Amino acid sequence: MDIDFIIRFIPAFVKAALLTLELSFYGIFFSILIGLFYALMVFLNIHFVSKIYRVYIEFSRNTPLLIQLFFLYNGLVKLGIDLSAFTCGVIGLSFLGGSYMAESFRAGLESVKKQQYEAGAALGLTPFQNFRFIILPQALAVAMPSISANIIFLFKETSVVTIIALPDLVHTMTSIQAITSKTNELLLMLFISYLCIILPLSLILNRFEKRLAHV
Repeated sequence: MDIDFIIRFIPAFVKAALLTLELSFYGIFFSILIGLFYALMVFLNIHFVSKIYRVYIEFSRNTPLLIQLFFLYNGLVKLGIDLSAFTCGVIGLSFLGGSYMAESFRAGLESVKKQQYEAGAALGLTPFQNFRFIILPQALAVAMPSISANIIFLFKETSVVTIIALPDLVHTMTSIQAITSKTNELLLMLFISYLCIILPLSLILNRFEKRLAHV
């Protein structure tokens, strides 16, 4: 194991990790927004939008992220739409993650008893206020374990964006490996990089889940 080699390439992995974190943040943020919007549409019984969402969810969850990224990065160019690799990565993660988040929120909504809806209406709350202050907190407490799993899943899915030449952790590792052949050292650095990010994230999400469970 070449320790000097590892030390020399730590800055490259730090830079790649920051890019991976940025990509993950935007992808997860927009995924949650998509899931929340779907949950609101279900709550308000807007059937037309709900049906569109069902098509989107089935299409998103049954096609690989790899194929989605290929279409965004290479296919859209044929239509005159030229997006950067980073933008394609964010859209791809959001498109995939939104369907999983939507299902998590839906499951949470279904766990809330009908009496809670009626109680909010009896207090004179508007449908949106009822959703925001009465229904969503209860649904979130139930859905949080699934949401946490989705967040971790999406972060790990960022490794796929290397296929569109986005210099994330995996792309950085393979690029350096191609010119140095230091496979063992690079795999160790890649493993440690993901572990240093995912483990704290997992612990934070776990603590947040426990706090929600006691609300």
